[in-house]
Amino acid sequence: MKFRMAHLNLNVKDLDVSLKFYKEEIGMNEIRRHEAKDGSFIIVFLEDAYGTTFNLELTWLRDHPQKYDLGEEEYHLAFYIDEYEKVKQMHKDAGLITYDTEGRGYHFILDPDGYWLEFFPER
Repeated sequence: MKFRMAHLNLNVKDLDVSLKFYKEEIGMNEIRRHEAKDGSFIIVFLEDAYGTTFNLELTWLRDHPQKYDLGEEEYHLAFYIDEYEKVKQMHKDAGLITYDTEGRGYHFILDPDGYWLEFFPER
């Protein structure tokens, strides 16, 4: 048997803010969405610039107005970057870098809901 990753879900408080963040800061694009007929949820799938089959799923729940509990915040989503130094400077200029490894070649930012995102150069 073989398993292939399909998507990772992140629940978000403000879908519009998250969609703008993932488009502007990460270059991801919406590929499909599903909206509940009763308005109780919206699910949006995003793809990376390479169009890989592994997608990011953002889920907004109408009846969850509070901030999401992210546990111990020890998990993260990682991205290879073809122009790493350019992206790092962009994140630095925007004040997004929350952890910089200072010379070890990768850094972290937080998305609008506090999820950790890691970036490192494509090798």
